[in-house]
Amino acid sequence: MQYHEFRAMNTSVLLAGDGPVASVQTGFSLTQKYIEECEKRFTRFSEASELSDLNRSNGEWFEASQDLFDVVALAMHLYRQTEGLFDPAILEALEAAGYDRSMDELRLYGSAASPVLVRPRLFRFGEIRLDAERCRIYLPRGMRIDLGGIAKGWIAERAAKVLADWAQVCAVDAGGDGFMVGYPPGEDAWRVTLEDPLEPVRGLAVLKIPPGGVATSAVTRRRWKQGDQEQHHLIDPRTQNPAKTEWLSMTVIAPHTAEAEAYAKSLLIGGSNEINRILSLEPGVEFIAVDRRKKLWGSPHSRPLLQM
Repeated sequence: MQYHEFRAMNTSVLLAGDGPVASVQTGFSLTQKYIEECEKRFTRFSEASELSDLNRSNGEWFEASQDLFDVVALAMHLYRQTEGLFDPAILEALEAAGYDRSMDELRLYGSAASPVLVRPRLFRFGEIRLDAERCRIYLPRGMRIDLGGIAKGWIAERAAKVLADWAQVCAVDAGGDGFMVGYPPGEDAWRVTLEDPLEPVRGLAVLKIPPGGVATSAVTRRRWKQGDQEQHHLIDPRTQNPAKTEWLSMTVIAPHTAEAEAYAKSLLIGGSNEINRILSLEPGVEFIAVDRRKKLWGSPHSRPLLQM
């Protein structure tokens, strides 16, 4: 297996591929280029991105690229499937919590925003209108959206399919959001370390992941100081504040990476009270959660995925 690592989407991206060296290396180059081009389109941290153009549309119909339309339409489907626990219309709340610049910049310089006393305006992603025939998106006046997580999952899966044209077996991992094609030689699964959320250099277990998608969401990964207050990036759409949750991390295995990412967020935010309801909406999802005592919890059929 050959590997290639680089930085994109404010995270480390790891490509893995098996096959002839020259072919796999060409695949790595084309896949990195594809990821970097997608990042330019979907980032909220560049005024020149297509997402920023959409967020400036302010109550007017916006003519979107097919890719942007597809991601927003998928986000709408997952918003409805999770009954609003996954909601990209929380950008104002993210900024109010201090996530007003890229995570790389936050880690270097801290938040530019002071703690705010005014509660962010409450928008619901379900208020968006989609015109599939003309590839248009309508955001209500004042609404701005963040596609960070779901776009990362969407990009990772499509990037893996780019790489699959050059490698017999391959995988793309973007900061815990990954998609696997085929099986590693001589293996019956991809073996992925389940990180200790409090000590990422340590592993709590090894996950045996089949081809398809996987995503991990955690309240310990993207954290920063806003004044004297510790904040994280997982906004609970019900409160418009960083989520208070009983779990530190949530890993979801699903057929597609974007879906895994959305359900990881929803299960982490919703907590144990929402498990049965969410899993009844999407029975194909399996999860492994880590609580504050580092105890593992899982969905009914998750045990075979664990190699302790």
